[in-house]
Amino acid sequence: MEVIPAIDIKDGKCVRLYQGDYDRETVYSDAPVDVALRWVGEGAGRIHVVDLDGAKAGTPVNVGVVEAIVAKAGVPVQLGGGISDLASARAAVERGIDRVILGTAAVEKPALVEQLCVELGGEAVVVSVDARDGQVMLQGWTRASGVAASEVLKEVESLGVRRFVYTDILADGTLAEPNFRAVEDLMRMTRLKMIVAGGVSSLDHLLRLSETGVEAAIVGKAVYTGDVDLHEAIEALAEVPRKDS
Repeated sequence: MEVIPAIDIKDGKCVRLYQGDYDRETVYSDAPVDVALRWVGEGAGRIHVVDLDGAKAGTPVNVGVVEAIVAKAGVPVQLGGGISDLASARAAVERGIDRVILGTAAVEKPALVEQLCVELGGEAVVVSVDARDGQVMLQGWTRASGVAASEVLKEVESLGVRRFVYTDILADGTLAEPNFRAVEDLMRMTRLKMIVAGGVSSLDHLLRLSETGVEAAIVGKAVYTGDVDLHEAIEALAEVPRKDS
């Protein structure tokens, strides 16, 4: 299972939010590029970047910072936040983004998802399923969709998407633990490759997630606080035999 460190950008800084609350942020660095280089130095083979301002605004905001991360990191970068139309997705790919992540657009614009899968390929399009109590939240987790996570997965799988990021919002940024039950339930419901985010705060959590057959886990707050040693985690997971999902 791949371990992917997260860089969440707000006002040009590297931050973490508590349960997605924009008013409960912790700033970890004024230099997101330096943070990316640190994670790469510790063995990260991919970086997960979220433009938090873009997610809230519905259009990319921290473009310059993202471009700098892509230019300096030297590893694939996947980007979410504000990618809501064909132009913003194309622009991200042209700037060197490996995977574009669609959240709100995936629920509200299924035709766009299908078009992107055709144009960019299913491997380049990832759907972000951000759920609170099983319901998908939109626009930087500020608006309820009224749609269950399982329904979104059924829809996007038929459109050509090959993987999704599942985030349990109530676990995100809490250093509690992932919602293992929800992960296991969703794994049974879909053939899509699954990346889990939210609540990972120990190596044990990562090892437990690997047993479910998920493709990858995104680690955010825990690598900033030191609860998870990124290099140690990457080395440990590399030794675990891959479980076919």
